[in-house]
Amino acid sequence: MNKIRQFLINYRVAILAWLLIFVLVEAGLYYSVDKSVVALAVLAVGILGQAFAALIAWIGLLPLVGPMVAHVLSLPFLWLLNGVGYLVSIVAIRRGYSKDVLNYRVITVTLLFGITFGYVLGKLV
Repeated sequence: MNKIRQFLINYRVAILAWLLIFVLVEAGLYYSVDKSVVALAVLAVGILGQAFAALIAWIGLLPLVGPMVAHVLSLPFLWLLNGVGYLVSIVAIRRGYSKDVLNYRVITVTLLFGITFGYVLGKLV
């Protein structure tokens, strides 16, 4: 019981941030708020509440594979690849290539998942 209480004390801001993020998303969907406004609010709450860093820490708490997944997700290469993908997506959507962007994003997410899965599998074997 003491460990649970300590966990809640240590991560109280992040837990509140995630609860607020879920409430913002649900309210945005229910009231049909513009997606850009909801995304900006979620980003602001997530950064200010350290919700994204806490999520990586929580993934790292999983036995055996958690630390490896957290390590791979924190690699700058993956952040750079994903960031460039979003920038290219913005330009391509504005030029009318929305179907191609969808295919590209599916391939990118598959690549990121494959890198993560391959790293974990390689460390376990």
